[in-house]
Order: sequence, then structure tokens, then C-alpha cells
Amino acid sequence: MEQRVSLVTLGVADLGRAAAFYTDLGWEKVETPDGIVVFDLIGQSIGLYPLENLAEDMGVPVERLGTGGATLAHNVRSREEVDGLVEAAKSAGAEILRAPSEVFWGGYIAYFADPDGHIWEIAHNPLSPLAEDGAFRWEGFGKS
Repeated sequence: MEQRVSLVTLGVADLGRAAAFYTDLGWEKVETPDGIVVFDLIGQSIGLYPLENLAEDMGVPVERLGTGGATLAHNVRSREEVDGLVEAAKSAGAEILRAPSEVFWGGYIAYFADPDGHIWEIAHNPLSPLAEDGAFRWEGFGKS
């Protein structure tokens, strides 16, 4: 298995509501068959799929597919971007779990939950600057 993630699929209760949430944050959908919504990212994609269908695909009861045990992280270039994105998420219907604030390791983070409870971390990490195209590496880009 190569060390990468190609697609993250989020099980959602209401496909239209979930798609509207992410488009309200400025994401653009790509062409897909009915019943799934996909947003291409840098190097991978995020898919939205009805929770019942996802459980059926896996062969497990829908109750087994809870949310909240993992986070999706979105790193940005500045503290101001964290603040702006959290405000945009709140306006789009997110529940703010942690307001933007400093953390012990020198960064600035916030957490919100989308309408289906998927938890996002928004972070500015000065120790891991982003590439020009927004790509992330744990130790940043441009280091020798």
C-alpha cells in the first residue's frame, strides 16, 4: 500500500444539506453520478455519500458508523485565515467546538463540526508552512 490517501468519504444524513455546507465554504463540486457529491482537493478528494448507503456498501449496521472519533485537518497560511474560515463555517451552519486560539506548540487552531458531526480542525502551523499550491507536509516545504 502506498503511503497516501486518495479519497475520504463522509457518510451524511442529508446529501443536499451537506453539499450546500461545503459549497458555502467555497468548495466546487465535480461531475459525479447521482447519489454522491465529490470535491477534488490537492492530491485527493472528499466525497459525500448517504450514511445508509455507506453502511450498506460496508455490510455493517448504520449505527456502527458514528462520527467524531477522527478529525479532518485543513491547514492555512495565517492566523487571520483561521479566523475567517471559522466565521465562514459558522455562517454555513457549523457548530464551533473550539474558537480560534493559540496552542502549546506555537500554532493557532480551531475546531468545528459540519452538519453531520464530522469534525474539522483549522490550523495555522508556523512550523509546517504550506507549499505555494497549498499542499501540506508535516515538516513543511522548502527546508534543506
